[in-house]
Amino acid sequence: LLGLGLWAVIRQKSKWTARMLAYAALSVALSFVLSYIRLWKMPQGGSITPGSMLPLLLFAYTFGAGPGILAGAVYGILQFIQDSWMLNIWQFLLDYPIAFGMMGLAGLFRGRSKTVSLRLGIPVEMDWMLLTGIAIASVGRFVASTLSGVVFFAEYAPEGVPPLLYSIGYNGTYMLPELIICLVIALLAGPRLLRAVRGK
Repeated sequence: LLGLGLWAVIRQKSKWTARMLAYAALSVALSFVLSYIRLWKMPQGGSITPGSMLPLLLFAYTFGAGPGILAGAVYGILQFIQDSWMLNIWQFLLDYPIAFGMMGLAGLFRGRSKTVSLRLGIPVEMDWMLLTGIAIASVGRFVASTLSGVVFFAEYAPEGVPPLLYSIGYNGTYMLPELIICLVIALLAGPRLLRAVRGK
């Protein structure tokens, strides 16, 4: 995944600019700060936060999958420093840089913005592609973490419960609420946040 991210960055026509680097650093820092506000913390890792993934998702959606994957991987390493949980190098890679690198998948929908206006008592702008990108990136992270649970943490599954079902249930317990929070914030303020990032 990191190799694909580097390949995407190299092939990307636009170079990394000072503005992109500044937004990448800001997104990583903001996500990291938000990750300390834990609405709920799981016993073996993982927590529900007030949308800590959203800054990284907005960065990826604005600047593309390659930069998004790299920013997510850097954030994953910071998460490891924050809550170290390492059995071996493969578990570290899968749970941290790869899982959080999946945030860059939101960048696959870059340039496909489709904003519509809704009237639900108050005018609401909604970017369908941003919401889709958030969902796909979150599923990617969920798959990586679930695979890690099956391979490395099967011993935590209760007796008689298949490790796959246990891992799906465990990771879904906090990732689904996190996804919903990100989608709600993106629904309410996504287009305005994107305009601010793009300087429009």
